[in-house]
Amino acid sequence: MDAETPEPYRAAPLSPSDIRSVFLGLMLAMLLSALDQTIVATAMPTIGRDLGGLDQLPWVVTAYLLASTAVTPLYGKFSDMHGRRVTLLIAITIFVVGSIACALAPTMLALILARGLQGLGGGGLIALSQTIVADMVTPRERGRYQVYFAAAFSVASLAGPVLGGFFAQNLHWSLIFWINLPLGIVAFLLTNDRLKKLPQVGRSHRLDVLGAVLLVGANTSLMLMLNWGGADHAWNSAPILLLGAASAALWAAFLARMLAASEPLIPLQLLADRVIGFATLASAFGMGTYIGLAIFVPIYFEVALGMSARQSGFALTPLMIGIVIGSTLSGRLMASVEHYKRAPIAGVSVAILSIGAVALESASLPLWLLLVLLFCASVGLGTVMPVATVAVQNAAPAGHLGTATAAMNFSRQLFGAIVVAIYGAIVLSGHEAGGGLTLETLSTRGANPELAATFRYVFMAATAGLVASLAFFALMEERPFRDRPRD
Repeated sequence: MDAETPEPYRAAPLSPSDIRSVFLGLMLAMLLSALDQTIVATAMPTIGRDLGGLDQLPWVVTAYLLASTAVTPLYGKFSDMHGRRVTLLIAITIFVVGSIACALAPTMLALILARGLQGLGGGGLIALSQTIVADMVTPRERGRYQVYFAAAFSVASLAGPVLGGFFAQNLHWSLIFWINLPLGIVAFLLTNDRLKKLPQVGRSHRLDVLGAVLLVGANTSLMLMLNWGGADHAWNSAPILLLGAASAALWAAFLARMLAASEPLIPLQLLADRVIGFATLASAFGMGTYIGLAIFVPIYFEVALGMSARQSGFALTPLMIGIVIGSTLSGRLMASVEHYKRAPIAGVSVAILSIGAVALESASLPLWLLLVLLFCASVGLGTVMPVATVAVQNAAPAGHLGTATAAMNFSRQLFGAIVVAIYGAIVLSGHEAGGGLTLETLSTRGANPELAATFRYVFMAATAGLVASLAFFALMEERPFRDRPRD
């Protein structure tokens, strides 16, 4: 037995029915977090009319993203210190309390603050759900569980905007937050008792408070820069340049702290591991690119093809379905093949060819062929998340399983935000007469051949990101899977 895994490993194992119950609770927890990143967008005009402060509406989304991204690594470390059960229950509780505060918010400022509180809970739900699965089942079995997590993201991406619009137009916008209350309670009840049976790692940790403060500060300033740049302020304006300088300084200080601390928030030996480091980078580039495509492809449909918002939403379906199919294929292959990284290498290669073809022929592709290429790219990208997540967890020491999983999720979210900012800068900089044009107003202008032409460079940037993901997968060591959940 590993030196980091002492006697508490002997806790009673979970039965198949326990695992099913816990996993259902984890699925609900992950769906809560994923849904609240998409359900608000279509309800925002109604919220703005009811609460006033239309100029502050973007903060309803930004506050949640800032908070949830910043705390993700902290949840991983905290779960390694105090156990998965208590950490997950705290995250669910904070999320539900934040949801209630959102539903009852009397002003826009109160709603923004409540969304920040909600994000503090939501930031732990995804990483903790993946970590708990790693505690329950062996690496070879985990692939098929990752498939359901990918499905939760796809359901949230498709159903979120529809539900948000329906509640806002036909009932009341507060229901987009009240719906989290029963789902959160069920997730709490399904996981509470059964997670007591989880084996406890039992290793003593200390939280690097200074490192945590530096990381939160570096991430927050970077996210603010990415959200404000090109929208509220020009990229070369003083506020954006100051935020960029502050972020760079804080990231440098965080790196210095990781080198100097006796137990850093994210141990460098984890990132230096040839599996964890390369799998994290491959996942960040692959899934970050997918996040960018999921946001910009509907805009492309509306700008280049003149579709309505509803039509572009339907046209996005192949991109969302493909990710589930790709995840299913790679998840099931992992259980039966020795060379499990061949699936994402093949899948990302297909995605590169598909998006590359869109980049080269975006102006002349018929709609049916465009949708086929996007579907093929999505299937290829679906192979990334299950393999990267399981490879990282298989390589991570038992005492750092939560930290490694959370670090990978954090890098995914952060790179996704960077990709969205880069794509936005490409599109907006290609619009010569674009005074006051923002991502929010792009689709309101209808078909625009001049603007549509710039999307070729977006797809080229996506292809470059996928090439980087493929390179990191090729460099990742293919370490044999262990035959126990944790050794």
